[in-house]
Amino acid sequence: MKRCFFYPGQGAQFSGMGKDLYDEYPDAKELFDTATAAAGFDVAELIFSGSEDDLKATDRSQVAITTVNLAARRVLLGRGIESAGAAGFSLGEYAALVDSGVLSEGDTLQLVTLRGQIMERVSRSLDSDGGAAGMAAVIGLSPDAVIACLKDAGVAEAYPANLNSPVQTVLSGTAAGLEQAASALKECGARRVITLKVSGPFHSPLMQAARDDFSRELAGFEFRDPQKPVYANVTGSAIDSGEEARRLCAEQLVAPVRWVDEESAILAGGYDQLLEVGPGEVLGGLWKSFIKGRE
Repeated sequence: MKRCFFYPGQGAQFSGMGKDLYDEYPDAKELFDTATAAAGFDVAELIFSGSEDDLKATDRSQVAITTVNLAARRVLLGRGIESAGAAGFSLGEYAALVDSGVLSEGDTLQLVTLRGQIMERVSRSLDSDGGAAGMAAVIGLSPDAVIACLKDAGVAEAYPANLNSPVQTVLSGTAAGLEQAASALKECGARRVITLKVSGPFHSPLMQAARDDFSRELAGFEFRDPQKPVYANVTGSAIDSGEEARRLCAEQLVAPVRWVDEESAILAGGYDQLLEVGPGEVLGGLWKSFIKGRE
């Protein structure tokens, strides 16, 4: 069985996630304890008892989601279920880097803690009296149509961030930029423009300061060459080396997630089974949409 593991990112529904793993599997609980030490706060308490605002804040949610992704992976490995390849959506790429041998679990939990803190700080610097910087999903237009519409309308401070499927693109922007984009895209035929529960304009040029700060942090961690195929959001293709993985971790903050391209590369890899390892079923749904679009 040639199996690819998919790891979800911050779009996952994660309130209370992983409670069954925490309660039933000592290896999973141990990982929560490791995450707490890395994060400087009780990760289990956040996930199981935190408010919606607590869970939304990227300086807390990133380590929480990564902990559950890695805990689920531990449980699967304990049952003899292994992957031949790995991919992760946005933040989920860090669990995929662990799966492929590029990063250790401990280093990854430290990195995503730092990543979240940096991204939260930069995101808040982009807020204004008109509202917080963030993200919005555009339903019913192709990525090319979204890009063309924004360009034709002269929309500033809103950028395609997640190329999720042939009919779904997520934008990142300032509050004013997203408002302007929503109006233009509805005129261009978008069925819906939905504000997402995230706390920043991720995967966009607005995060350049975060990219620069995080790049300096990445220099202090060991990145090994992949031991199995692991696919990158920035390029949509497999990562060749540890140094490439390090560079792409920085670039991911300012570059769009090319998930459709990544799915194409995974399809070409000839896997027999895809498993979504972590909270939710978002990536499974995107895969079904991707396959349907090819029929």
